[in-house]
Amino acid sequence: MPAKDPISKFKMEWNRRLPELVSRVVESYESHGGINFQEQHNLPSRKEVSDLLDDLLSVLFPGFFGLRGISKSDAQYVVGNALHGLHDSLEDLVERSLKYECHREEKCPTDICAEKATRVASSLLNKIPDIREILQEDIQAAYDGDPAAKSIQEVIMSYPSILAIATYRLAHGLYAEDIPYLPRMMGETAHSMTGIDIHPGARIGRSFFIDHGTGAVIGETTVIGRNVKLYQGVTLGALSFPKDERGRIIKGGKRHPTIEDDVVIYSGATILGGETVVGHDSVVGGNCWIVSSVPPGTKVSECFPNNSTRD
Repeated sequence: MPAKDPISKFKMEWNRRLPELVSRVVESYESHGGINFQEQHNLPSRKEVSDLLDDLLSVLFPGFFGLRGISKSDAQYVVGNALHGLHDSLEDLVERSLKYECHREEKCPTDICAEKATRVASSLLNKIPDIREILQEDIQAAYDGDPAAKSIQEVIMSYPSILAIATYRLAHGLYAEDIPYLPRMMGETAHSMTGIDIHPGARIGRSFFIDHGTGAVIGETTVIGRNVKLYQGVTLGALSFPKDERGRIIKGGKRHPTIEDDVVIYSGATILGGETVVGHDSVVGGNCWIVSSVPPGTKVSECFPNNSTRD
């Protein structure tokens, strides 16, 4: 009888060993976590969050992100239908996030989760006109702040910072309601698409623009005032992380800097620490490393406040 070819022998061996491998993988789910079993409270998947974000952006920017070809006569119907579906999707993902956290922490009855999910979904969607008003100022800041911008439409369609900032402003609304998981997942979806990392917990004022954007990082407790412009590679981060007696990082507290109104921060600058304040009307030069406060009206040109000049 002729010997089997090597490929057939390999496949036979694989099929023989497959049940054992399946058992080992399933056992690893039990011992190491990392899976949502169907009978438990399931977290939203990345695809579900990405789809939700696409639908939200299509309502924020109709004609640019989905909902193409809307006529004025059809707008009421099309937008109404979109918002109806969005409410169901958002309510479901918020409720699942809350229930998963309640189940994990065993800290609340899950019927409260359903009530809160309905309220939060309605609240966020009711804020869409206000969010659009703020985003219009962000878009105008991008157009005014970039001489290469040819039109407002070009800014909306092609600037990664608009996608990142729009996502942040949506996610921040959920973060403010103490919704777990979902705001971070939304932020990281935009991060993966744009290279801009904005934590949904940051507090960012109007007319905000990140030029180019790639590599910009804005930490959770950052506070940014109005009319602030960042360039690529800027980090607004934490200076250090205090630890408890067991060596674990103590979470919470103001860890990231405050940037006051009308500040420009050029590419590659790193500004660290919860007590660090960059005063209003200041300019921070590229590749600067700042760990102490900068007075208002300062031009940081030598990468350290002590070497700066003041107008």
